[in-house]
Amino acid sequence: MLYTRPVPAHFPDWLALLPPLLAIGLALVLREVIVALFAGVLVGATLAAGGNPLAGALRSVDTYAVGAVADSDHAAILVFSLLLGGMAGVVTRSGGAAGLAGWVTRRATDAKRGQLATWGLGLLIFFDDYANSLLVGASMRPITDRLRISREKLAFLVDATAAPVASLALVSSWVGVEVAYIGDELESAGVDLDAYVAFLRTLPYRFYPWLMLLFGLVLVLFGRDFGPMGAAERRARLEGKLLRDGARPASDFAESEGLDDSVPPRGANALVPVITVVLVVLVGMVLDGRAKVLAEGGELTARAIFGAASSTSALLWGSATGGFVAVALGRRTLGTRGALEAWLAGLRSMLLACVILVLAWSLGALCRELGTAEVVIQTIGDGLAPGLLPALVFVVAALVSFATGTSWGTMAILFPLVVPLAAGLAPGDEAILLGGISSILAGSVWGDHCSPISDTTIMSSMASSCDHVDHVRTQLPYALTVGFVALVFGELGTGLGLYPPYVGLALGAVVIVLVVRFVGKPITPAP
Repeated sequence: MLYTRPVPAHFPDWLALLPPLLAIGLALVLREVIVALFAGVLVGATLAAGGNPLAGALRSVDTYAVGAVADSDHAAILVFSLLLGGMAGVVTRSGGAAGLAGWVTRRATDAKRGQLATWGLGLLIFFDDYANSLLVGASMRPITDRLRISREKLAFLVDATAAPVASLALVSSWVGVEVAYIGDELESAGVDLDAYVAFLRTLPYRFYPWLMLLFGLVLVLFGRDFGPMGAAERRARLEGKLLRDGARPASDFAESEGLDDSVPPRGANALVPVITVVLVVLVGMVLDGRAKVLAEGGELTARAIFGAASSTSALLWGSATGGFVAVALGRRTLGTRGALEAWLAGLRSMLLACVILVLAWSLGALCRELGTAEVVIQTIGDGLAPGLLPALVFVVAALVSFATGTSWGTMAILFPLVVPLAAGLAPGDEAILLGGISSILAGSVWGDHCSPISDTTIMSSMASSCDHVDHVRTQLPYALTVGFVALVFGELGTGLGLYPPYVGLALGAVVIVLVVRFVGKPITPAP
């Protein structure tokens, strides 16, 4: 063999693949990502302990879980995620997001403007996909009902902006999770690149989220739909039936969130904290990076400054400051106690994400200890062209996300495998590395959009009071269309080195416009 592993010699090499494969398999079968990840950690720790299951169970907790939390970068990401969750909780409860919704919906006077307002509001509430689904659907439903827009179309526009926007936003509840996965695996692969800078550099390669956002806008501007969605829109516009006969609309999700209609909408309660976070993060990175570049005697260029800056520190400063500002503003509508309770509720909403992160870090550490990536590279390295890796990862991530209904869980399972594989198959090839990372993130969103058990898909149905089966049935052709365009013109084209990612995005955008124009049919306006 070309490598050695610190496990007993009598263990065959292929056992190094067992922990991640078990996690993937259980996630597909049980659709419970925490159970799947913990099982992978338990089996990996047992192998690392020489096959002793008791020692493996104990080491899973006192060595790997504690080691994951004890890492300073990991701890910073956990604290950042909790702080940003707390800020989002206050923003939501204090009427901030509702205020943004009011600003957007004032000019929604016909079907096109109503749909455009829904899409635009989805872009504004970018800091959390759950808050996006809840607030956009609940805020726009009375308006879209009046304009004879089908509940299926409303649910689609809500779903099509929730995860894509949150996954691409520079500051959102997704950022901590994405940066954590990227940073951990880049460090293990020996790639000298700041995690947040790497996150920024993956943005042009996120073909599916970008193209899905464009697809929703083009549908609205052209006034065309196709497939089951076209039939639903014609039913609503011509017959006034917002739901099909016999449909069972989901209950109003706002009730389960404890939102108080007596709280007045205040858009500033959302805009000011979010702007504060962005400014503090940017200024913090500039000051920190500048100090480090000067200390090293380097040239003060933007690339050098942001490359030397500590993104984790800047994110912590930003989220803490934004949370303080959100609580200060929230006191006006909720009172001091109410604002603090909303902040704590936001923290609790991030608990599941933190558990997934800790398990993912533990599984990643075990994969490195067992030499899983080396086994994968040696097994398929000669048979897989590096240029095909982004497309393959995109499809695998979509399948896992579809079966499990969770984007974050899919990322947790695939990152420890894909990043070392990309670094091993194409050493020094940044396009393949960034393409592989981006394919995990984009493919996870694609599968999440198609999955009927996805939390955001379910929440979009509930917030829009749409029959969940109808939402999935009408959205699926749209998600598959955009996913196929992203795969062919984005993942394959850039992976094979035919053109840079911006060209892939431009080509995909052209195809999206042509599909809507020539496949979609115009929806006759209401009389």
